[in-house]
Amino acid sequence: MKTQIVTIKSISQTTHDVLCITTEKPKELQFKPGQATEVFINKPGWETKGRPFTFTCLPSDDDVEFIIKTYPDHSGVTNKLLKLQTGDELILNDIFGAIAYKGEGTFIAGGAGITPFISILRDLKSKNKLEKNTLIFANKTSKDIILEDELQDMLGNNFINILSEEKTEQYAHGFVTKEFLKKNAVSLNSHFYVCGPPPMMDAVNEQLSALNVDSDKIITEAF
Repeated sequence: MKTQIVTIKSISQTTHDVLCITTEKPKELQFKPGQATEVFINKPGWETKGRPFTFTCLPSDDDVEFIIKTYPDHSGVTNKLLKLQTGDELILNDIFGAIAYKGEGTFIAGGAGITPFISILRDLKSKNKLEKNTLIFANKTSKDIILEDELQDMLGNNFINILSEEKTEQYAHGFVTKEFLKKNAVSLNSHFYVCGPPPMMDAVNEQLSALNVDSDKIITEAF
């Protein structure tokens, strides 16, 4: 796809530090669930400061949607996004992404690493193929859980949360360990989809290796 300018149709807070932005959809836009594009803000001084963001909509949707973690204490692109309004413009560039659905398994997301999985899970739901997939979602606190209600509705008991900095009766506390995976993964012989901050991904991959999970069954996306 050539570079396209799109107008923001809506912008809202999904959590305390996460935005949901919808834009008009270019006619020639084609992507697969899990893929991303480089996004620029169409304002003076920002047109060359691109950042990769994942499509969280379905390829068949009428609009484009991005769910984006922001960093208000930084002076970068996501901080500028917080100041945008309906009618402002973004620039979309090439489509890319390594995560793609290859079969039933366990999705393991850390924080904003959930974004490549949102479109995949929504796509599976639309095809009635969610049943044998599980999502393990690691966050610092419960207020950081992105799309908690929707994911709970989609996955039910297959939506498993673990919090590293908050203890609650509702969710597990700690980190994604070998024991946690043995207890909660669909199967150690099925696929594992992993996305999150590099330290989290390294730790999860180490646990999967210790469980002798076939490396061909592990699909990852750099955060």
